[in-house]
Amino acid sequence: MDSDALQVFQNELICCVCMSYFIDPVTIDCGHSFCRPCLCLCSEEGRAPIHCPLCRQISEKPNFNTNVALKKLASLARQTRPQNINSSDNICVLHEETKELFCEADKRLLCGACSESPEHMAHSHSPIGWAAEECREKLIKEMDYLWKINQETRNNLNQETSKFHSLENYVSLRKMIIRIQYQKMHIFLEEEEQLHLQALEREAKELFQQLQDSQVRMTQHLEGMKDMYGELWETCRMPDVELLQDVGNVSARIDLAQMQKPQPVNPELTSWRITGVLDMLNNFRVDNALSTEMIPCYISLAEDVRYVIFGDDHLSAPVDPQGVESFAVWGTQAFTSGRHYWEVDVTLSSNWILGVCRDFRTADANIVIDSDETFFLISSKSSNHCSLSTNSPPLIQYVQRPLGRVGVFLDYDNGSVSFFDVSKSSLIYGFPPSSFSSPLRPFFCFGCT
Repeated sequence: MDSDALQVFQNELICCVCMSYFIDPVTIDCGHSFCRPCLCLCSEEGRAPIHCPLCRQISEKPNFNTNVALKKLASLARQTRPQNINSSDNICVLHEETKELFCEADKRLLCGACSESPEHMAHSHSPIGWAAEECREKLIKEMDYLWKINQETRNNLNQETSKFHSLENYVSLRKMIIRIQYQKMHIFLEEEEQLHLQALEREAKELFQQLQDSQVRMTQHLEGMKDMYGELWETCRMPDVELLQDVGNVSARIDLAQMQKPQPVNPELTSWRITGVLDMLNNFRVDNALSTEMIPCYISLAEDVRYVIFGDDHLSAPVDPQGVESFAVWGTQAFTSGRHYWEVDVTLSSNWILGVCRDFRTADANIVIDSDETFFLISSKSSNHCSLSTNSPPLIQYVQRPLGRVGVFLDYDNGSVSFFDVSKSSLIYGFPPSSFSSPLRPFFCFGCT
């Protein structure tokens, strides 16, 4: 092959972004090829859609397989290129020979004579070009791992931001339901109401600050990961000798970055005691509100309810919990007027649904929970994390999950349903007032997912 043809061939192995031979090349939808790190660093944090740096054509998929053939050719070209190394630094002082070998054990460049000396004879040696390629492969793997951490942290940041806005709306709503609840109490509780709201305000402020601090930490971590990724990329592109001399510091820097990865915040508000609330509710106590008959069934939650409970992971959860049997217990009677209060022990299950609903009992063992005149408190456990939520509309409850008895208060005439943590004499949640048009029956399901 003449020199002009060889030059043209070698130019085809050069990335147009970094102007160096390809390292971990990928070929995108338009047919152009780039180093994977170059594509990641110049394309909006590596997220789809990706615009080709050459033709600006859009590639929808975010991940591309390595072009193995192009990678091998670029590696061969890199190993056969002239080495731009200061000759005095690359000459062995002892033997006055060129250092052409790399000692794996001591991470040093050696000449042929040094490699056969007793000090290095038992060590593994390899040509500089080959050793540099091996080192680049290790760095690319470390960069892939760093990029995954980067993407995971970005997802966590998005979730943290979503939590912040969700908690902000929830706190506003919780203030409203607390005010409504205290309006039902005697005048002497006004002072306690103000203390309760002030405590909620202080606690919410602290949680907002924690979430904001978490967002800042994650943003800084993202920036640090990107800077480190860029630094590693620059290291990959160093001449072989400089690359090998610097490789000893890389692992320590990567380990430090992994140790500093920030963790998400799980906000939770304190459930404050409401003086006398259980004494008031017990005036409307219904004995034996639930039947003793347990009916095996399968529970299906509406998609909007599932999304609130499981968040971004709801797609990975089964739409219907087939194969996981639950047990439903219905109320002994349906209510069409008046005020009624009863308690249910939820100690034995982390997954349960409790409240009132239209009487939709059928012979079919499948029960679909939708938002049509159903007022439920839902406890669910996923990945060792328990969450509390309600439906109509679906809403996360940022309070501690009750571990003992839960009280249910139905005020049919005023169109309200409220839930209480009996052990704490505290309010869990109160649905905003509405107008009931159907008989409502108590409902309890446990063992569901």
